[in-house]
Amino acid sequence: MNRLNGKTAVVTGGATGIGRAAAKRFIEEGAFVFIFGRHQEALDAAVADLGLNARAVKGSVADLADLDRLYAVVKAERGTLDIVFANAGAGSPLPLGKITAEHVDEIFDTNVKGSIFTVQKALPLMGEGGSIILTGSSAGTTGAPAFSAYSASKAAVRNLARTWAEDLKGTGIRVNVLSPGPTATELAKAALGEEGQKVFGSMNPLQRMADPAEIGAVAAFLAAQDSSFMTASEVAVDGGLAQI
Repeated sequence: MNRLNGKTAVVTGGATGIGRAAAKRFIEEGAFVFIFGRHQEALDAAVADLGLNARAVKGSVADLADLDRLYAVVKAERGTLDIVFANAGAGSPLPLGKITAEHVDEIFDTNVKGSIFTVQKALPLMGEGGSIILTGSSAGTTGAPAFSAYSASKAAVRNLARTWAEDLKGTGIRVNVLSPGPTATELAKAALGEEGQKVFGSMNPLQRMADPAEIGAVAAFLAAQDSSFMTASEVAVDGGLAQI
């Protein structure tokens, strides 16, 4: 398929997990992809796997100067931008009673502030037919024990798409949320182990973890004209976890 032929995409958090899977699918469908992340070793490994239509830029979405540098590279090398997948995220558990200001700042700086400025700084490069995709989470709907800050940040991301769809009226740019559930990323495998993944995966009606490629396939749908009449929407790719 070549639904994204000739398109230019940015994927934040693109070196591993869902971001890397989405970048791979975008490239398979014809796009040139800039992956953005904090760890050079992971970025180098991703580019080696993704091939000539991938370019890595190191930085953090929580650092506005890093985002400026990212988009300066995109502008210099490609001129315009068609797809932004604001996927970079942070999250760790702390139950109510033990939450710290530092914990909240870290999560909101990445998930909310990072998403806001990833998109806002991209807009001068985007135009008619552009697609913005924000990574939400099933936790933004259901909540999750000990994940107050993370769940609240993902609920905020969901609302950003609703608000921005109004702000972007007349531009031809769409904005939607992709909300995964339990996904077998490198981070999940390391944190949960094999048994933990089985337990977590059993909580949804499909009774398994998603492969990151399954999430990447939906990101490609939202990036392409197949979803041309969708904006302000949330697509749940969670095995039904938050739906019943």
